[in-house]
Amino acid sequence: MKTFLSIAVISCTLLLANFIFANSNDVEKVSQEVPPYAKWGGIAMQKTKEKYPQASIIDYHHIGREEGTDTSTEKFKLWLREGNKEFGVFINIKFDRKTEKVINITFKETTR
Repeated sequence: MKTFLSIAVISCTLLLANFIFANSNDVEKVSQEVPPYAKWGGIAMQKTKEKYPQASIIDYHHIGREEGTDTSTEKFKLWLREGNKEFGVFINIKFDRKTEKVINITFKETTR
């Protein structure tokens, strides 16, 4: 009985160690993959907090990028809560493609 119990404990320990090691590799891969819009998403949230200081950002969505010849525009939709009111805000960040300098940021509120 002691032998069986020892074998069971060792087997469970080995399975757990194998599971942890296998999953740690997956976490490392995911953390290395930073989306190209991450910088612009941070700016969108920062500027939204400045424009709506009493609101909490409760959701974030990257809509996409419009690419032009000299400029590009990153598009986001953030969902805010201010008191009992919830509303969406579309944020467009237009920037110079070469320098990545922000040219213009626009905000448009929506009820959906």
